[in-house]
Amino acid sequence: MEPAKNFAVTPSTSARPDLDWSQVRETIMMLNLAVAQIEMALKESSGSVEILTDSFTGMYGNLMVLVKAAHELPESSVKHSIEETGVVVSSQMQQAIVAFQFYDRLSQRLSHACRSLDELTAIVNDPSRLYNPFSWHTLQQHIRSKYTMEDEKLMFDKLLETGNVQAALSEYVSLKQEQAGETSDIELF
Repeated sequence: MEPAKNFAVTPSTSARPDLDWSQVRETIMMLNLAVAQIEMALKESSGSVEILTDSFTGMYGNLMVLVKAAHELPESSVKHSIEETGVVVSSQMQQAIVAFQFYDRLSQRLSHACRSLDELTAIVNDPSRLYNPFSWHTLQQHIRSKYTMEDEKLMFDKLLETGNVQAALSEYVSLKQEQAGETSDIELF
């Protein structure tokens, strides 16, 4: 007779419910899935953005060499064409820099969302914290403290106040549009 092998009992799931099935465990699995998807997207896109950034930096350096060389040319239509094209490409590069800044901000937000979901999972997974309002308040204040921009904090406050995602997003968008009308500066993150 063979010795008994170690059998691990797989946890109950919604596909295979038993008396041990738990909506809390299902919630945790779904939260972990969301975190994994976000983190995978961040890792995959990070490599591409690094390549783009390096390529962009190289192209800008090459453009500056061409513009400098064009200044040394005698006056001609070719010289003017090179200089004008240099101005256009430089402007396009400035637009690309803004796009990289927005990508960086997106990455930061997604990373914050992952950490927040991890912290939420920890509370949901711990019965002593799950039913403790102080634990939830502490989590909310910790998440809010991670926001660096005042408009994000206001959106967070609006969401907690109303419980309405659309109202919070609407107020956030309105505030951003109002701010955009006040300044044309590029915001560095």
